Amino acid sequence: MSSIQYQQDADGIVTLTIDMPGQSANTMNTVFRTDHAAAVDRIEAERDRITGVIVTSGKKTFFAGGDLHSLLAVQADEAGALFERAQGMKATMRRLEKLGKPVVAAINGTALGGGFELCLACHARFALDDQRIALGLPEVGLGLLPGGGGIVRLVRMMGLEAAMPYLMEGTTFAPRKAVALGLIDDVAADSGTLLEKARAWILANPQAVQPWDRKGWQLPGATALAPASLTFLRTAPVQLMKKTRGCYPAPQAIFSAAVEGAVVDFDTASTIESRYIARLAPGPVAKNLITTFFFQMNEIKSDKGRPAGFPPAKFQRVGVLGAGMMGAGIAYVNAMRGITTVLKDVSVEQAGKGKAYSEKLMARRIAKGALTEARRDEVLQAIVPTADAADLSGCELIIEAVFENRELKARVTAEAEPLLAGNGIFASNTSTLPITGLAQASRNADRFVGLHFFSPVDRMPLVEVIKGRETSPETLARALDYVRQIGKTPIVVNDARGFFTSRVFGTFTKEGAAMLGEGVPAALIENAALGVGMPVGPLAVMDETSMALSLSVKRQTESDLAAEGRAMAAHPGWDVITRMADGLGRPGRAGGGGYYDYPEGAPKRLWPGLVQEFGRDGVDVPLADLRDRILYIQAIESIRIMEEGVIDHARDANIGSVLGIGFPRWTGGTLQFVNMVGLDAFARRASALAARYGERFAPPDMLLDMARREERFV
Repeated sequence: MSSIQYQQDADGIVTLTIDMPGQSANTMNTVFRTDHAAAVDRIEAERDRITGVIVTSGKKTFFAGGDLHSLLAVQADEAGALFERAQGMKATMRRLEKLGKPVVAAINGTALGGGFELCLACHARFALDDQRIALGLPEVGLGLLPGGGGIVRLVRMMGLEAAMPYLMEGTTFAPRKAVALGLIDDVAADSGTLLEKARAWILANPQAVQPWDRKGWQLPGATALAPASLTFLRTAPVQLMKKTRGCYPAPQAIFSAAVEGAVVDFDTASTIESRYIARLAPGPVAKNLITTFFFQMNEIKSDKGRPAGFPPAKFQRVGVLGAGMMGAGIAYVNAMRGITTVLKDVSVEQAGKGKAYSEKLMARRIAKGALTEARRDEVLQAIVPTADAADLSGCELIIEAVFENRELKARVTAEAEPLLAGNGIFASNTSTLPITGLAQASRNADRFVGLHFFSPVDRMPLVEVIKGRETSPETLARALDYVRQIGKTPIVVNDARGFFTSRVFGTFTKEGAAMLGEGVPAALIENAALGVGMPVGPLAVMDETSMALSLSVKRQTESDLAAEGRAMAAHPGWDVITRMADGLGRPGRAGGGGYYDYPEGAPKRLWPGLVQEFGRDGVDVPLADLRDRILYIQAIESIRIMEEGVIDHARDANIGSVLGIGFPRWTGGTLQFVNMVGLDAFARRASALAARYGERFAPPDMLLDMARREERFV
């Protein structure tokens, strides 16, 4: 048994220490499954000489879960084999569970997914008292379900209704929370005490049996008529469909497996669970989520895009120019990470308003019990509001977050940059203006970089790190280090107008406007977007971001391109946006109204005037076309961006599109969506859309070439 160490002490207690060779974490792969079965074979053979069993880990983590490499490789015609594999693993766990001897998990590190399922199959569980340890069943986030008995056991331990948030939302928790939930028995201060508690429990409970294996056991929360309240059983499926829009198979499968399993015996429930995992794993949504949010996200977390050869940078003092919503948000996330932040604006009063934004955010958290007043005071002390540029002296990084105006940005850059600490770097938070052009105002263009944050900064997890033409590898490395330090996820983008996210996002909003101009009802446009998984419709999001601002950026772009002897590509959506903002005086929410009205004290509603202004009789655009236009136009723009060399890796497009602009998570991101459809099939559908709705849908040459070579975006 290469992955499990088998030791028996003088009291007859066997300790199984899981320690897979050549891996940083234990996973439920073929080697483990074989060794686990062999260990149980030996325990059963020596049952009479065994007092009990402790299951623990020889690594810093207890067990990382399933082998995602093998799950990603499962094809549709292999579902039967996956079902048998799941059944075999659970049969081994069940044999140990029904051994007739006490089995205890000594959880010395994070145990997620299959790792936590191993723990649930034990009669008792003890864990180190460490808030950094995560426990739970997060498989739903990767399009899967707990297929190692996790659904069956969690429902039987907590009851159907109580267990659902931890199954369908994949909520994880620290050991003390697990004690409160009744999922582990106690915590221990150190490894020695952990094993002592496990041994003591074994000696005190020689006839341990799982509650559901005792005669007369009843499911917690069950009634004579149902496994949970009828109100829950009636409303939960409705809420589930409202939340997932039918785009995510995993939550639906989890709910079905849990409800069906709650009304049958344990072993039948286990079989039901296995059937659902065998159905989910070969599906496209699971493959999309595993590819992007496990493998590609881990590439980003492991600094795959960071230039090598530079020591990690740690920032202690950062300057932020502009105390508006964006600058104030940046100051807040800095201060929360212990970084002293000089927040500069034209007056101390304006800078103070920016600091007050942090106080407002923390007041909400204090009210919820998520933050202490002492911690609030500590964070506020780290934010230094000022109108004096001299206070920026010694900052290792200065971030310009002023209005999208090239002259204004140049002016504040020239004023602040000389105050940087030696080898300090300067960043612009622009969302559209090319970094190389902005760097012309810098004395050290090699130390000038783009850091595009997203609003609201405290909630949005992404930062677009933009390399200017002269940005040095060291500056890029340090910028990535800073983004990591403040707890955000960075993607690396080469310099170009609009970068990645703004360009792709712009195609979404303009397509919504174009649909309206064609006479498609506004409600249908919005619901088509929601139906494919966008968090908000294109008309609603244009109201929030301001059509006036979009037109300002458009006109700046037209001016810049004209100076270069080029023209901006036409798009039918601009006619609608111009009509709304300039002709009708409805530029968006901040301007009093746009596509929506915003009555005081009532929910927003679509502006009735849209029918008069844009409605047409006899318009018949298929819903499938509306849905595809929303997804395809963003994916096509992503391909063009890669074709132009603005992004180098599919991971940046996928992570950036989902975390930055809300492209549906189930797709795995814009380029993974193309992979899912198949490059040839995607190109054919794009061509059909182009023939009906315009050349903007024409498949790029890069797509056609890759389709001929049967390649994928990686």
